[in-house]
Amino acid sequence: MADFVPPARNSASPFADMRGHHVAVRTPDLETAKRFYVDTLDFRVVAEWDYADEKLAYLAPPTDDHFYIEVLGGGDPAPRDVRPYSDLGDSLKYAGYHHFCLNVDSVDRTVETLRERGVTIVTEPFELPAISRRLAFFCDPFGNLIELAELLA
Repeated sequence: MADFVPPARNSASPFADMRGHHVAVRTPDLETAKRFYVDTLDFRVVAEWDYADEKLAYLAPPTDDHFYIEVLGGGDPAPRDVRPYSDLGDSLKYAGYHHFCLNVDSVDRTVETLRERGVTIVTEPFELPAISRRLAFFCDPFGNLIELAELLA
């Protein structure tokens, strides 16, 4: 099955220049977050900078130069956990940012590699026929959810 077929582009829109760039993840410890993304997921550090009393970094997947994770670390006071969910179903009770998604060739193979690297798998691989995807969810060391998606044939 083919991927989604979006409606026609609206080049007359005053927002026609909008493009996705990054998603930001707030963390109490930039170095721990960087180690997770770089050492565990093989992301690359694109840029790092200071902003007030925080440290920030753009991180990119191993072969994707068009999508970044912006990690915001440090600061006083440190961020606090406002979504203490225990699993994917429980997480759906909370408003606001929920997860970001990474497309992969094989969800099962990726989950196996993540497990070998000590990553917590929140939701085992499952198929969602409504969107022709096989999905799984895992989390970073601070509990931020990350979705894996594989397009089903």
